[in-house]
Amino acid sequence: MKLYYSPGACSMAVHIALREAGLPVTLAKVDLLQHKLAQPENGSDDYYAINPRGYVPLLQLDDGSRHTEVASLLQYIADQVPERALLPAAGTRARLEATGWLTLVSTELHKVFSPWLWHKETAQSTQEACKAKLQLRFAELDQHLQTRQYLTGGTYTVADAYCFTILGWAHMLMMPLSAYPALQQYLSRIAARPAVQEAMRAEGLVRD
Repeated sequence: MKLYYSPGACSMAVHIALREAGLPVTLAKVDLLQHKLAQPENGSDDYYAINPRGYVPLLQLDDGSRHTEVASLLQYIADQVPERALLPAAGTRARLEATGWLTLVSTELHKVFSPWLWHKETAQSTQEACKAKLQLRFAELDQHLQTRQYLTGGTYTVADAYCFTILGWAHMLMMPLSAYPALQQYLSRIAARPAVQEAMRAEGLVRD
């Protein structure tokens, strides 16, 4: 498999999941500002030629097919190695809960952060509304995690990889999480996982 990624972008959740799953992957770095590949393929560095949507992640499977969307890719990866328990079994109530968290991260965190808070041209009123909504979700997560190690309880899932990745943007955008101690402890707990450290190191986000 080949993962097209940009350091610290939402693609990092998929990168983490692949490492947690123990699946071999080749990394292809993308400059999202220029939509260029760091290493040209077939004589071209135009990322739009790979993914007309222009964003990451894109996962190319061994059969050459290409697939996008974080929540979908995370479920696919988890299902490749059910023995790793990165998601509960399909059709169970536990799976329903886990996919509920995947959806919440996708819609209530990911798509509130992005694209609105990453572009200077976004109106100030829109930025303030997005930050206010995020603060509500941070508070909800903080309360939820006061009695749980991970989103679904005591077991780490790919939903946690996604949540960790997106919440990392708060630091990049100088949105402090000091008011949410349980949430901070949660993020530290996930950051300490070997697969997470490996992914962050490979993306140049941490150093040895």
